[in-house]
Amino acid sequence: IGESGLGYSDDSEVLMRSRIVFAVIVALWLGVMPTTADEPVDTEVNWRIRQEGTANSQILQTLHYLTDVYGPRLTGSPNLEAAAQWAVDQLEEWGLQNGHLEAWDFGHPGWLNERLTAHIVSPVKDHLVCEVLAWTPGTEGTVKGDVYQLRPPLRPTEEELSTYLDSVQDAVAGKIVLFGEHRLVPVTLAGSARRREESTLRADYNPEGNNPSAQVSPRRQSTSADSDVLSAREVAQRVARFLRSSDALVQVNDAGRDHGQIRAFSNRTYDPEQALPTVIMRNEDFGRITRLLEHDAVSLEFNIVNRWYPEGSTSYNAIAEIPGTDKADEVIMLGGHLDSWHAATGATDNGIGSAVMMEAARILQAIGSAPRRTIRVALWSGEEQGLLGSQAYVEKHFGTFEQPKPAYGKFGGYFNIDSGTGRVRAAQVFGPKEAADILRTALLPFQDLGVVGVRATVSRRRGGSDHTSFNEAGLPGIGMRQDPIQYGTYTWHTNLDTFERVIEADAIKSAISIAASVYHLAMREELLPRLEESDMPSRSGG
Repeated sequence: IGESGLGYSDDSEVLMRSRIVFAVIVALWLGVMPTTADEPVDTEVNWRIRQEGTANSQILQTLHYLTDVYGPRLTGSPNLEAAAQWAVDQLEEWGLQNGHLEAWDFGHPGWLNERLTAHIVSPVKDHLVCEVLAWTPGTEGTVKGDVYQLRPPLRPTEEELSTYLDSVQDAVAGKIVLFGEHRLVPVTLAGSARRREESTLRADYNPEGNNPSAQVSPRRQSTSADSDVLSAREVAQRVARFLRSSDALVQVNDAGRDHGQIRAFSNRTYDPEQALPTVIMRNEDFGRITRLLEHDAVSLEFNIVNRWYPEGSTSYNAIAEIPGTDKADEVIMLGGHLDSWHAATGATDNGIGSAVMMEAARILQAIGSAPRRTIRVALWSGEEQGLLGSQAYVEKHFGTFEQPKPAYGKFGGYFNIDSGTGRVRAAQVFGPKEAADILRTALLPFQDLGVVGVRATVSRRRGGSDHTSFNEAGLPGIGMRQDPIQYGTYTWHTNLDTFERVIEADAIKSAISIAASVYHLAMREELLPRLEESDMPSRSGG
């Protein structure tokens, strides 16, 4: 809570005066902000964006609905569809137009966990902290069983794994099975940085050092020595099928992270016949059970209720627009993925990203921006399963550099945010150096908010987040770089990813700088420059 909310009138007056003085200083500073002669920046609109974003922010209210009301938002689930419809309705209430849910074929049923209870009942009694693996079956009531710890060989070949599993088939029948050794997670003595060092960012996004072609890294090649060794994914799928066919009761995996963090992903087959009821157990509980097994039998009890939704095979992206004026057939897009994993309510991944992009659009609508180009918001589904929603959208509407559709040449850039609650610090755009120069000029007035710069990339490799679906097609995808805060260390895909882990002030700064950048691209005489045909890498080459 800020000082203005503490009830001290003197402090409130001082704070208000300080804000007024600061506002005047910023306004004067913006008036003299240098811009290049051929790339003018509308400082008056930027100031209105700052005012609206700071004084009337709706970010936390939006986040409340996306997380507390509709979270978690697993692709194919009724939660996600409801969240997407709410987002469309809210955007239209703010004045955006053409709001709709755009369907695409997910191809798998929806799934949700409704209930999970887990206890150790012998030789001690206590509750256990777990999350359910998505797209696995429930227990159909309470099940109780002795524990067997499965210890397959490390990096086995198919023959080695089969030999081991054959040797323990009778032992796992009717048991609750711990998969693998307990993972030793050391105590962290020095935490990761919460903010990015400005000097490092400036070096990374320095225009003098921005050679786009230098940023394409080669794919790692597998060696012949590893050709017979099963991958960790192959081992996990093989073990899951084995336990199912061997009549085990429940599979328990070690979360392998500190302080009770759990990352629960999915049964990649989406087939309940190929997996047992499966949970990811916090590392501390898994370790306790492992140690107890060294000298005693251990019994556990589970009750898991999961629901399947066949209609979830059709999923939806949420779309709404601010119509353009004289260049309305050209489009600038902004967005982020709305879907989440299911262990928490998906606040930092990516509820806050969706809220920031909705807020950026709200700001532009609220100030009456009247953009020349159409500004389109897109909130994607299926990102966590492989950028599926954004891929489907790009393929349907734009095509690729090799096989363009009519709208391909009318596209002016897609801004994406998907790295937690941290403020925007920089951006990366697919295209030539000149595209980065234009965006750098647009973001230059927001150095006081922590924005450092922009660099270009020519990699068409898809992965990471939804802007790369555009990059892969040869279109200007723009990925925002953010302060990490606790994203990679604590909240990303974990059971700790909740509303409480969001920093409102950082999100407000992000919405302001993104709104201004979107507006800048929507008002320029020309679209962002693109790579020449001779410079465009192949889809497989980048």
